[in-house]
Amino acid sequence: MPHRDSRIRRQELERDVLIVSCAISAGIHGALVPEHLAEGAGPGGGFLASTVVLTVLVVALSLGAGERAVLGGATVLAGLIVAYGLAVSTGVPLLHPEAEPVDGLGLVTKAVEAFGLVAAVALLGRPAGLLHLQERTTS
Repeated sequence: MPHRDSRIRRQELERDVLIVSCAISAGIHGALVPEHLAEGAGPGGGFLASTVVLTVLVVALSLGAGERAVLGGATVLAGLIVAYGLAVSTGVPLLHPEAEPVDGLGLVTKAVEAFGLVAAVALLGRPAGLLHLQERTTS
């Protein structure tokens, strides 16, 4: 059973990395909502929506939600990374049409999101383990 226990600990660690990544990203996006609202409804609305969706994911994953929540986390984190890439290169139509400069906070946020994305992809590679982990965390 030692192999199984180490696999479960790894899955718990991956889930924790995903949760913490989403929580950090939610906090940073939430803190930047007022600044982006001052730029316009599009940027502010995008940051507000990101904050809300990430917060919902943190709660769902913390309560033991399964594969759909992990897939949602992977999708949202990947989307945020791509959106930042667009925001600093060409701008994001309707939300932030002008390209913005690359900054340290943005890069750190994307690094945190990338760690969460890697953890989510690893979890998605083991759906049976997710179900076991879900049962274990809810009992």
